[in-house]
Amino acid sequence: MYDALLTQYVGWYDDDCYGGIESCAEKLIQSDPNFVLGHVIVNGLDVMGTGRSIYRDAEFKTSLDNMVKLAETASVSPREKLHAEGIKLWAYGDIDGAHGKWEDILVEYPTDMLAVKFAHDSYFYMGYSSQIRDSIARVMPRWTKDTPMYGYLLGMHAFGLVETNFYEQAEKEAKMGLELNKKDAWSTHSMAHVLEMMGRQNDGVTFMSSTKNDWTACGMLACHNFWHWALYHLEKGEYESAVAIYDSEISKRVHSGALLDIVDASSFLFRLEMEGVDVGDRWNEIYEICKPHVGDHILAFNDIHMLMSTLGTKQKEETEKLMESIKTFISEQTGEIGRASCRERV
Repeated sequence: MYDALLTQYVGWYDDDCYGGIESCAEKLIQSDPNFVLGHVIVNGLDVMGTGRSIYRDAEFKTSLDNMVKLAETASVSPREKLHAEGIKLWAYGDIDGAHGKWEDILVEYPTDMLAVKFAHDSYFYMGYSSQIRDSIARVMPRWTKDTPMYGYLLGMHAFGLVETNFYEQAEKEAKMGLELNKKDAWSTHSMAHVLEMMGRQNDGVTFMSSTKNDWTACGMLACHNFWHWALYHLEKGEYESAVAIYDSEISKRVHSGALLDIVDASSFLFRLEMEGVDVGDRWNEIYEICKPHVGDHILAFNDIHMLMSTLGTKQKEETEKLMESIKTFISEQTGEIGRASCRERV
């Protein structure tokens, strides 16, 4: 059950054989309540989803505390302890500290895909482009084509390469990942970035449309890949096509409640308005979806997109409340950069 959950997490999809990722997570904990890595991956999914805060969600904090307590048991391995420490640090806002725990694991266990994925996603959230690339590059020599999930590793490395301007090499590795698994949505995503950064919008539209049936199977990343597809049209000045993708796919998928989908919708409406496109009352829907998360303050990146929704709906009072909430959170925690970024938007 652990392997099934990990594979779905890495592949960004729900496996119906297990009832999807949420059902699989529940079954994993129920099958062995004392399995530390089970609690690590389940809590890790919530942490990496950035939609639950230990400061606002008592149930989540209890789950995290239970994981930490289990990890203190004498029979638990050092690797399991490091995993649990990493998730705890992330949940309490020390993302850099969490990176260190997973990198420590990878020194001795370079094929630990959970550590690889946690580190990769964390570097992504922090915008650490070189680390996104190098964290994968360090372990790749210890993997072989026969290692389970090897293809996904190629897609991750491709993303690190494109984020550090090695576009041709990134394209090559993304294609290798897709040759091994055409439904690898992260390799698709890496390829989308390559075509975007090289100004190959026509190739991007062709690529996304011709492979749609493959990457839409990965529902957890489908909204974001549609976002990339729509962005190609936006950059070509094909506003009707861009809005059509927003209305038919992004707007529909934002109701998943996933923060990645929410920020996709916010950022795309913001981009449309910067192009002078009248988005009508579309901001109202996004604002209502954002409301439960305006006080989370898990990532400055998320806060900025919450702010876009209050600005888009011209909710002056709510904008002021959000800014004050950020200010209060900073006084108790950290995050001056986030407040400065939001202030610039206002």
